[in-house]
Amino acid sequence: MSKLVRECKERLMNAAPRQVPLPSQGQQGGSSTNSSYEMSYPAYTQAPITSIGGKKRKSAAGSVEKAFQNSAREQCDGEVARMFYTGGLSFNLARNPHYRNSYIRASTLPGYIPPGYNALRTTLLAKERKNIEHHLKPIKLTWKDKGVSLCSDGWSDSQRRPLINVIATCESGPMMLKAINCEGEFKDYALIADLIIDSIKEVGWEHVVQVVTDNAPVCSKAGALIASKYPTIFWTPCVVHTLNLAVKNICTPSLVPSNADVFEACCWIQPVSEDVMFIKNFIMNHGMRLVMFNDHCNLKLLSVAPTRFASTLIMLKRFRQIKNGLQQMVISPKWDDYKEDDVRKAASVKEKLLDELLWDDIDYILSFTEPIYDMIRKADTDRPSLHLVYEWWDSMIEKVKKAIYRKERKQHDQESPFWDAVYKILMSRWSKSNTPLHCLAYSLNPKYYSSEWLSEDTNRVAPHKDLEITRERKNCILRYFANEDDRRRVNIEFANFSMCMQEFGSGDAMKDRFIMEPITWWAVHGASAPSLQAIAFKVLGQPCSSSCCERNWSTYNFIYSVRRNKIAPQRAEDLVFVHTNLRLLARRSPNYNESATQMWDVGGDEFDSLVLEDLRLLTSHLMNHN
Repeated sequence: MSKLVRECKERLMNAAPRQVPLPSQGQQGGSSTNSSYEMSYPAYTQAPITSIGGKKRKSAAGSVEKAFQNSAREQCDGEVARMFYTGGLSFNLARNPHYRNSYIRASTLPGYIPPGYNALRTTLLAKERKNIEHHLKPIKLTWKDKGVSLCSDGWSDSQRRPLINVIATCESGPMMLKAINCEGEFKDYALIADLIIDSIKEVGWEHVVQVVTDNAPVCSKAGALIASKYPTIFWTPCVVHTLNLAVKNICTPSLVPSNADVFEACCWIQPVSEDVMFIKNFIMNHGMRLVMFNDHCNLKLLSVAPTRFASTLIMLKRFRQIKNGLQQMVISPKWDDYKEDDVRKAASVKEKLLDELLWDDIDYILSFTEPIYDMIRKADTDRPSLHLVYEWWDSMIEKVKKAIYRKERKQHDQESPFWDAVYKILMSRWSKSNTPLHCLAYSLNPKYYSSEWLSEDTNRVAPHKDLEITRERKNCILRYFANEDDRRRVNIEFANFSMCMQEFGSGDAMKDRFIMEPITWWAVHGASAPSLQAIAFKVLGQPCSSSCCERNWSTYNFIYSVRRNKIAPQRAEDLVFVHTNLRLLARRSPNYNESATQMWDVGGDEFDSLVLEDLRLLTSHLMNHN
């Protein structure tokens, strides 16, 4: 009986679930005395024993291993690696300075146990948000002199709850203020205006320069309400949204009586984009065709969401890049031998890809829309660019005209129905998005008064000689200075600035107009015009788009994902607040571009250290150049 009981116990012990051992050097078990794996798997890392002169002693390698605890280090590395593997964590997390610092601090605390589930989601999260709000105060103090823009946008989370976020941004970078849950509310212009006004009161109305939203009619009405309550705050439509709508009007014109001439001139573009989408779907929707495509093309076919800016142009650009691979695919024997699917569609795809007229149309579309796409890329940033919008629009329209007339082989004084239609769309969008604030910022940029800039194009004139800009600038000055005497003093200061009189006529002040950044120039040479200098500091440091809101929704979607859709809205807002603003503070640190964790929040696993170094140098070069 004792024998049977003993055998039964042994079978139960052998059948009990055991943890998988950690890998170690030479496929040997670990020797950590605290490891739970040592109970089930014997340790074979004991140092070998040698005999010299009849005396046994441990080898030198064993002594070094004991001194440096190599086996324990391997066990710890294995545990950390398993945390990444089992938690589905990105390898890019290993470059996160907070990840590295946590282990450094824990190594100095014997017996330290990391915080648990409840502490992470409650007390520690609340403490971290309060701590970040404290560290954001120095940035908020600069808003008094530099001014700030409030950007707002709407979004729906994975549970279809409507959210509206508010981002405060200036030359220091975007700072998330809050994300409001509007569940059960009717999102009309009054609600949007009230939410933004609450944020204005929180920031301080005297610090806010503009409110940037998209171009929806409800946002336009909300902006009018805000401007009526605060005359010095302007509602500015997002330039990127405006350009995106212009691209849609050109590529997919609507057939309405008031738009008949535009539709007649631009209706040929939509069939081209539809053919490209047909070919893309035919290839992507079947495994065998996709294999043939991958054999001939190094780049992938993009599945661009319709909500992305200039989605049609992005798709056409990628299609043009893989033209040779697509044509080689359809003329290969595999394409003709594959008969398991719709032969008629396959023949149609082959015919379209080998039709040079289709590729000529694609080249033409990309040529005249390239200036618009380039402006979208330049405006889709958090950097100060409000003072550049007016000149961007002028140069962009001129480049579009040159591309169209070059294709049609016409002189600039000849008529072009297609150009007239495109010009009508662009000017319609410009008239709806142009505000007096754009003209004021353009007027205060010293570069546009320099002889170097004016000599680049014979058609250029200084801002104070342009009637439209002068009229809008006066409207801004009138809203900023209601008192007639104050307004007259500011106008005299502007006259001295624009005509290079008094202190503005010194040699250094005139030479630096073309070289220095606008804000830097005003800080160095603008002391003789204190009122105008204060306006320049606030206006020249503002963005022209609400792109920071779009990126904030990407962060929100990253945190509040389908797998974590049970997070309460308030906790999700706290997580996004900490995530966004902690990165803002990290990027202002001098170690952000220098330490081993440089640019840790850029890219992901596809970025290695060399790519990040090239990206850092390129970013620094572009910032210095601009």
